[in-house]
Amino acid sequence: MKFAICQELFEDTPWEQQCRIIADVGYTGIEVAPFCIADDLRQVTQNKLIEMKTVAEQHGLEIIGLHWLLAKTTGLYLTSPDQHVRQATADHLKLLAETCATLGGRVLVFGSPQQRNLLEGVSTATAMEYAAEVFRDAMPVFQQQGVVLCMEPLTKKETDFVNTCADAVELMAMVDHAAFVLHQDVKAMLGAESDSIPELIHRYKDVCGHFHVNDINLLGPGMGDTDYHPILKALRDVDYDGWISVEVFDYSPGAEKIAKKSLEYMRLVLSEIEGQ
Repeated sequence: MKFAICQELFEDTPWEQQCRIIADVGYTGIEVAPFCIADDLRQVTQNKLIEMKTVAEQHGLEIIGLHWLLAKTTGLYLTSPDQHVRQATADHLKLLAETCATLGGRVLVFGSPQQRNLLEGVSTATAMEYAAEVFRDAMPVFQQQGVVLCMEPLTKKETDFVNTCADAVELMAMVDHAAFVLHQDVKAMLGAESDSIPELIHRYKDVCGHFHVNDINLLGPGMGDTDYHPILKALRDVDYDGWISVEVFDYSPGAEKIAKKSLEYMRLVLSEIEGQ
């Protein structure tokens, strides 16, 4: 299995130092939040992105992709009734696809709950149509760049739009494009789904493009009560060959400690599964 970590918990650390720490811990992939690159990606040169990729590679790391796609942006909204806002959002997703490809990544995770919540007067059905319109517009660029957009279900604590894997798959059917796939997140599934995570892994194995690991307590794997033995076993059993990426939301234990404990725990679990 391939392990990566979302790097925004190292946001205040220079890029080269981030890469060195993450590689020294033992990860081989790094997942980037666009706001950690620049406030405005339109002002970022190709040379800067290539330099980021080169530095990561020098440390034995692959930049696997992007997440938090609309975080800290203005004027963008997935389910807005304003067609101009939706068009701007689609255009931004196209820019993100190009950015991801230049960095050498392949996956872009669409979470961004604050830019997809239902606005006043917009029903769920209408919001689905708006979102599908935005994604359909962006898909040709994703295909051209060789990257995929992964729709992330989130709990109702975070958003009221697309809360379960079934919701995401319904939206995927409306978009109907091979570059639009499912993202699964342990914390989100624990908080939103009635079925177990292994069941969901098996059910959606053919459409899952990316997988985030964490715990309901907002920390990393092994830092809460969630037993990862059945989760990693299910991923192994379905021959999941994508990245397993640590994403946390509580940084209080410290970035390096979180990175180390998460990877050590997952490696321990894997060794115990393989020894069964």
